[in-house]
Amino acid sequence: MKSVARPARIVESTIAQWYACYTKPRAEKAALQRLREAEIESYLPLQRTRKKWSDRMKWVDEPLLKSYIFVKVSSANFSKVLKVDGLLHFITFESRAVPIPESQINAIRLLLGQGMELEVVSGKIEAGEAIEVQAGPLIGLRGEMVEYRGSRKVLVRLGEIGHGILVTINPDFLIRV
Repeated sequence: MKSVARPARIVESTIAQWYACYTKPRAEKAALQRLREAEIESYLPLQRTRKKWSDRMKWVDEPLLKSYIFVKVSSANFSKVLKVDGLLHFITFESRAVPIPESQINAIRLLLGQGMELEVVSGKIEAGEAIEVQAGPLIGLRGEMVEYRGSRKVLVRLGEIGHGILVTINPDFLIRV
């Protein structure tokens, strides 16, 4: 008699946590709509950018992190996410979904809410000095100081998905943590 392999539980937490999911290319907004229809708490960070076509310029909302969307689920309802058309899989490490700290989701919301110019970088950036913003619209934000293309920027690292968000901040607003 053959034994049937049961799929491993990707999400183990009984408490709802944020996880990153990978989407089909250019399907982030449609996947977000389907997640909302399925009553799954989700977040797609969008940044307003100006696009140029041959005949006009137009402002559009584009995903900050291409092909990524965040969902807040627990072990009881993670399988609903896998059934949503447009989503390919959870971002995993050793066959387990990697939880994203709520503070990182809140940091992304804060950065986008301030209308600041953000730049997403992929891959490894060497760890710098830990800092905290003490003044200005991003007060309380924690990150690390990096020198990038000749200017001083604060990096909010999303290590779980191998990306970081760079934002230029007045160095006078920062203290070492």
